[in-house]
Amino acid sequence: MECVFPYEVNDVEETKALMAKYNLGISAINVNVKKEREFVNGGLTSSDPEVRAKAVQFIKDGKDFAEAVGADKVTVCPLGDGYEFAFQADNEESWKYLRETFSAAAEYKPNITLFIEFKPSEIRGTCFLNNASKTALLIKEIDKPGLGVTLDYGHATYGNTNPAEELSLLQSVKIPYYVHINDNDALWDWDYFCGSKHPIENLEFVYYLKKFGYDDYLTSDTSPTRWDIVKVFEENNRFTSKMDKIVDKMEKDGFEEVKKSKEYMDVWKFIEEHLFAK
Repeated sequence: MECVFPYEVNDVEETKALMAKYNLGISAINVNVKKEREFVNGGLTSSDPEVRAKAVQFIKDGKDFAEAVGADKVTVCPLGDGYEFAFQADNEESWKYLRETFSAAAEYKPNITLFIEFKPSEIRGTCFLNNASKTALLIKEIDKPGLGVTLDYGHATYGNTNPAEELSLLQSVKIPYYVHINDNDALWDWDYFCGSKHPIENLEFVYYLKKFGYDDYLTSDTSPTRWDIVKVFEENNRFTSKMDKIVDKMEKDGFEEVKKSKEYMDVWKFIEEHLFAK
C-alpha cells in the first residue's frame, strides 16, 4: 500500500498495526505538498522562503515516518507547483527553487529515496515537472544521492508521451524509478484499470520493465469510482501478470530476433499472435 502522509496516515504504531493485521507491505509514503492553504500557489516554488521551508519539512517528516514504519521510499508529486497563464510564473526563479527545495529534501536521510512524480497538469494548468525528461534534468542538476522518479503510466500517456519510452529514458540516464500502473484515454488522468485503453502499449511497458530488471513495487494508482474496488485492483494484478507471462513467451519464441526485422509488419504479426493467441 502507498500511504498518503500526513492526511491518511500519521500515527506510526497505528499504521504498523494495520499493516500487520491485513498482511500488507508499504510500497512508499506519498507526501502531500498541495493541500495546505500556503501551498495553493506552489509550496516548493513559493516566492516566500517560509512557505518553501514548510514544504520541504513536509517531505522530511514524510521520510521520518517512512523510516519508522519500515518503508524505503517517499514519493512526492508537486501538483501545486506550476502555472496557468503566460507571465504568471517566473520560470527561471521557479526552476531555481525546485533545485533548492528538492536538494534540501534529498540531503535529509538520503537512505530513504525521494521519488519525484511528474504530471502534465492538475491541480495547476501546467505543472513545472510535467514529463520524465524535465524531472530527470532536475535530478541531474541537483546531483545528489537519494533521488529518483515516480513513473506513473497514465501521467505519461495523457502527457502525450509513450510510457515505455519514458521508462527507457530514465534507465539510460541511470536514474532510479518507481512505478504506478493504471490507464486512461490520453486526454485526462482518469486512473482506469490496467489495459482498459492501451493494452498493447501496456505490453511494451511491461516488456521494458522486465528487460531492465525492475524488481520494485508496481503500485496500482487506480480510481474504481463506479466499479467494485476489490475487483478493479484484482484486475490490475491479473492483467499485469498476463502481460508478464506473454513477454516471457515472446522471449522464448525468439522476439529479439524478430525485432531486428526491417519489415515492421513481421514484428506486429508476432505480437498479435502472442497477445491474441487462440
